[in-house]
Amino acid sequence: MISLKHRIVTVAMTLLGAGAFAQDAPQQLPTIRLSAGMHVLQVQVAQTPEQQTIGLMFRKSMGTNEGMLFVFDEPRQQCFWMKNTLLPLSVAFIDDRGTVTNIDDMKPQTLDSHCSTKPVRFVLEMNVGWFDKRGIKAGSKLQGEPFKK
Repeated sequence: MISLKHRIVTVAMTLLGAGAFAQDAPQQLPTIRLSAGMHVLQVQVAQTPEQQTIGLMFRKSMGTNEGMLFVFDEPRQQCFWMKNTLLPLSVAFIDDRGTVTNIDDMKPQTLDSHCSTKPVRFVLEMNVGWFDKRGIKAGSKLQGEPFKK
């Protein structure tokens, strides 16, 4: 007969192993559509602290109009880095109305901090250069369900 202590240890090790595996592979999150002018984006939505911590880590490729939208509870200065992120990304910091406050390019696998210039609740990561190639800059407006208030 297996003791209760042994069962608890076994379950804990199984859960830890599952968690470690999940952090070695890209996460798949629910997606929504956003638009920036005539450009339609399909973005995964990271809402929980765990989803936001993993972000786009371990992803080896991403479609042209695909990205990840990070949704936070309260507007505040948001800072991002690229630990375990294999793709070069551009990051847009976005206020509650969908207005881009600032954009920055981020190098893969670095701990350099990239921060919003104003308090924001939304951060959108796309392939590097995506915003620049489409003329999207500070002051540009994005549309979609998260920005409707």
